[in-house]
Amino acid sequence: MSFLAYIDNITKKTGKTPEQIRDEALSQGVIAEDMKATVFTDWLIKDYQLGHGHAMAMWKYFIDHKWIITRYSKV
Repeated sequence: MSFLAYIDNITKKTGKTPEQIRDEALSQGVIAEDMKATVFTDWLIKDYQLGHGHAMAMWKYFIDHKWIITRYSKV
């Protein structure tokens, strides 16, 4: 499965775009400075019933769009 297929499947499963998921994560205080992937993926798994692979694809999407910054992010 390609990366974009993961994102498309997440949108179909949740009925939400990545931008809408980002807005919910921000409003719920999920996104924090220097956060760990596990915090984010556990939230996606719990709230959106995503599998680990799909949650990790969303983590990468957020990192790539600079919506999440970690100490390992390239600035």
